Amino acid sequence: MATQPPSDFDADPFTSIFSHTSRIPDDTVFFAIFPDSSLSNSFSSSSSPSLALQSLHLEILHFISPYTLSYIWQHEPFSLSISSFSSSCICSSKSPLPHLHGKLRFGDNLEDEWFTVFLLFLISSQFPSLSIRVWDNDGEFLLIEAAFHLPRWINPENSVNRVFIRGGDLHIVPKSRLSNPNLIDSLKFLTYYESESRAADSIQKAVKSRISDYPERARRNTHQVRVRVPVSVAQVLKHEPCLISLAVEGFYDRDIDTMKYAAKMEKFVSRGREEELVCVAIKMSRAMYAQLMQQKFQAPKCYPMPVRGDDASAYLEAELGMKITCGFEMMYQLRRKEGEEGKGSTWNKYKDSLVRSGYFEGLLPGSQEYKRLMEKAEEYYRNSTLFSSTSEMMSAPVRRIDEILAVPHSVDDFQSQEVPLSDNDSWLYDGEKDLNVALRERQKEMDLYNAKHKKKQKLKEPQDAGPSSDADFGDFGLGDIAKTMQAFVDKMSSYKGAEVPENRNLKEVDLDADQFFKDMESVMKRHGRQADASDVDTEEASSSDMDFDESEDGSDIMEASEDNEDGEDTFMHRYSDALNEELKDTTLQKSFVRANDHSNKNEGTSNAGKDMDEEFTPVDVDVNLVKSLLDSFSSQQGQAGPASNLLGLMGLQLPQDGNKGK
Repeated sequence: MATQPPSDFDADPFTSIFSHTSRIPDDTVFFAIFPDSSLSNSFSSSSSPSLALQSLHLEILHFISPYTLSYIWQHEPFSLSISSFSSSCICSSKSPLPHLHGKLRFGDNLEDEWFTVFLLFLISSQFPSLSIRVWDNDGEFLLIEAAFHLPRWINPENSVNRVFIRGGDLHIVPKSRLSNPNLIDSLKFLTYYESESRAADSIQKAVKSRISDYPERARRNTHQVRVRVPVSVAQVLKHEPCLISLAVEGFYDRDIDTMKYAAKMEKFVSRGREEELVCVAIKMSRAMYAQLMQQKFQAPKCYPMPVRGDDASAYLEAELGMKITCGFEMMYQLRRKEGEEGKGSTWNKYKDSLVRSGYFEGLLPGSQEYKRLMEKAEEYYRNSTLFSSTSEMMSAPVRRIDEILAVPHSVDDFQSQEVPLSDNDSWLYDGEKDLNVALRERQKEMDLYNAKHKKKQKLKEPQDAGPSSDADFGDFGLGDIAKTMQAFVDKMSSYKGAEVPENRNLKEVDLDADQFFKDMESVMKRHGRQADASDVDTEEASSSDMDFDESEDGSDIMEASEDNEDGEDTFMHRYSDALNEELKDTTLQKSFVRANDHSNKNEGTSNAGKDMDEEFTPVDVDVNLVKSLLDSFSSQQGQAGPASNLLGLMGLQLPQDGNKGK
């Protein structure tokens, strides 16, 4: 059975918007809408899915058209298209996943991005069986907006395929349920466990407060201003007000090559200085108005600028109109030079895309089945173009401008009409006030986050830090350092390094040391008996890690009784004596504190007896550890250093050495 017609009139811009290999353009927001029905196996294999998706496509466009009809977009309008199975979308890389997708370049006007988010939330509320993704070149910017309220486990690396808009709310697929989800897994989870993925109320509030003023905020973002422009420009803007965005873009992004077109003004000021200017009111976004006003630009010699001293307000209106006219000229001539416009209608392009995609399946033109498929394609094209005319026109402005200027027009068409006054533009010069308000809101949010964080830390201090907490230095115990260091060493560390776990009360490893050594001893004894019973030579029976010298009479040092216990003691004593003999002439042994040093420090013992005691007295590991840490901490003199950092990581904070230097 024949496939259904794809809706991409010009699908090239969308073929790789989901691809990780292509670089995401700056200042562009991307979105994708996935219906629950697309997850069913029968959806992608039957002929009805594309019809259902086309119906959903038209319903969504019809629903949002009242909100977008009069809105002036910075670069391109909000648009949706049906995904093509042959595209390189990441969501259909393994299996076809029908969906709607689109992109919108917002440039310097961030309001366009958040108005798009408002529309997507609106769509999700109206169509609750949809899951919507939205992101930009910064990634999951909705999470960035709610950064102070997110769970600690989420980060940019594991947030892929987790963040969705559904049923008018923000959803985050929990890590506890799906550790590393792909797109299809997440969409299925949203379908069957929607309540589990709904983000916390604090996150919902943070995101929705950003779009709570829309659509009223979108209306406030529009600025109306009086300008004086040539009749040709007035005629174009009268029929297509949205083209002002292309004119401002052409002026703002001008370069040396496009400036050559502005110097001649062949299209819009064909009569040169004899061209008459008319006063009209033009609507644009505040960002566009700021881009025009904040740039100094000398009028071309052929442009009919009025004298500055005659009427100051008229001159300012004419200067702003001159910038708009130059922008139109540069944009028009550059697009025409590219030569990609005016070569057939979008219907011809659409029909060609149907042929390339195999829509007609090799049917002969004129056959009954061919005609039936063509009628369906024409019907969908007519319905969809009702909502995509703005997008189509802005992608091909040259043809539309030529059509408008081909209709007879004159100065008289604009002289009799009443032109309203310009809107107050004090916002352009009082932006510091709004900025300070926004900064105070962010600071308030940050202070609240820090207060909650400190409160949680205080609640954890009694069980985490113990007596070594800075809450009461008087109860500080040196024994806590050794105990905490031992607990710190026993903790598991990740590839990121030694880090204190979020939950410091994790159960420690339970190791019975006595039983462990008994088991090891039992194994070694059995191994020894097997070695004695066998007819192997001494070299083969010795340790694989180390070979020991034999005695002068040729007998093995380890050779003793059947259990080899006396042999083990003999070896250990000789080995220890050898080590002590090597270290006798060094100062290493003096750098360690032995077990009875601190208790017998003031007792009068002879030097001979003391040397004998030291020989048999073991090193106190805990005392040496604490002493070394305290010495290192004291040498830092209150500054940051390895000892304080390590102790702080273990949850210990030492009091400053008050006797230092006294």
